[in-house]
Amino acid sequence: MSELPLPPATRSLGASGIAVSPIAWGMWRLAENGRNAADAARLVHAALDAGINFLDTADIYGFDGSGGFGDAEALLGEVLAAEPALRARMVLATKGGIMPPLPYDQSTAYLRGAIDRSLARLKTDVIDLWQVHRPDILAHPQEVARVLDDAVAAGKIRTLGISNFTIHQTAALNQFLGHKLVSTQPEISPLRITCFENGELDQAMMLGLTPLAWSPLGGGRLANPDSARDQAVAAELDRVAAAQGVSRTVAAYSWLMAHPAGIIPIIGSQQADRIVEGTQALKVRWTRQDWYAVLVAARGERLP
Repeated sequence: MSELPLPPATRSLGASGIAVSPIAWGMWRLAENGRNAADAARLVHAALDAGINFLDTADIYGFDGSGGFGDAEALLGEVLAAEPALRARMVLATKGGIMPPLPYDQSTAYLRGAIDRSLARLKTDVIDLWQVHRPDILAHPQEVARVLDDAVAAGKIRTLGISNFTIHQTAALNQFLGHKLVSTQPEISPLRITCFENGELDQAMMLGLTPLAWSPLGGGRLANPDSARDQAVAAELDRVAAAQGVSRTVAAYSWLMAHPAGIIPIIGSQQADRIVEGTQALKVRWTRQDWYAVLVAARGERLP
């Protein structure tokens, strides 16, 4: 039975030519549990030493509903200030455009300020990938594009991406951008397969966008599946995992990575061993039969 190809050692971030690891580490919970700069540095080293050079954060990471906005960026900034040489080893991604207590704000003044504040917190001169975190329905995409193009022209940002955009919102923003999008970051997991069927991944391939999958383990539900459907997905992943000597988590990452769009799963764990474990996904081989078995379990019905 023919096997699907293994992921490459590196991927290009869209058409930018920037080489990124085929799996990323996300810092959504970096600032939790009293973690200090030394703790954060250990996690950064664990990721980089394991070959994960793609690090993803956001200005809202650390916000708990009342405070903490910017804390994850600031903590990473402390790490980079203490060890400046680490910056050259990573492709640094962040996001902005959510402003508590409002849902979203991509007005010209706010976006300009958000980019500058992220640069200051991260203690870096340039952000490799800056992403609009969620679309602001009240912002015209042409105005958003103008701010982003200006930031690239000023050398503050190298490349641009979006997160949680519909296919039409993506197309509209990209139409107005001089510096075209290189990535899209939707929620994708074996338990969240919407992107496979709603055109998002097809559009990503058409536009040359690298898909970054947030919550690739279904928000933790894959670890403790409770519904019959979730248990069926876990069982199919376990079958492949057992045959290849890896965990269900690793099998889930590799299932996403087998898609031709070149999906990059973002590991959400803040434990060094779990971050390193994720790299085992680069060695998992999928057959079409096994891959579709997971999809059918996720659909809860046979393919047409």
